[in-house]
Amino acid sequence: MTGATRRGRSAEGRAEVRRDLVAAAVALFRDRGYEDTTVDDIAAAAGVGRRTFFRYFRSKEDAISPDHETALGRIAEVFATAHPDEPVTSVVLRAGETVFDLYTDDPPLSVARFRLTHEVPALRDRESASVDHYRRLFTRNLRRRFAGEPDGDLRAAVTGAAVVAAHNLALRAWLHDGAPPARLHEYRDRFRRVAGMLPADDGLRGVAERLEIAVGRLERGAAS
Repeated sequence: MTGATRRGRSAEGRAEVRRDLVAAAVALFRDRGYEDTTVDDIAAAAGVGRRTFFRYFRSKEDAISPDHETALGRIAEVFATAHPDEPVTSVVLRAGETVFDLYTDDPPLSVARFRLTHEVPALRDRESASVDHYRRLFTRNLRRRFAGEPDGDLRAAVTGAAVVAAHNLALRAWLHDGAPPARLHEYRDRFRRVAGMLPADDGLRGVAERLEIAVGRLERGAAS
């Protein structure tokens, strides 16, 4: 375990240990099955001890999930550092695009995670819960941006939900298609289409109609 301990002393080493644990979890869940894989199995396959595993993850479910805490932190930072005069559409698009980075470092591993998440009910439920964390974070920050404006709370809720839904559709389509790195820009562009579907600065007039159009466009785009 000395080599593993040394690896974990630097930022690069910690990232390597984390990747090894995730890769081990994916391989074991796929080959042995989720229920029949233990934390000890994952740690052994990655060449580390049980205590080392728990320095990185709270459970075996965490080992298969992307680092949502990091992604949520990046989104919060975008909102915190955005200029007050930056258009809301620009801010939410920048914030949403930071999440793509969780999946682009190792596309094959991201695809394997995606497939497992959809095959294992416990992982699927966990991923669904994480989506709500993103929605609430966007909505909370947008409330601050819309503070004092007519229907500010409603605009925040509608905008946050739309941005997260559009991001999920685009990201899942990329993963479903095998996560081709050369085509990532196409899926990013698909996400950006939500900009034209958000409540305009004239308030919430016509929001229901725009949302119906938005859902239709997004569904057609995901199916193409």
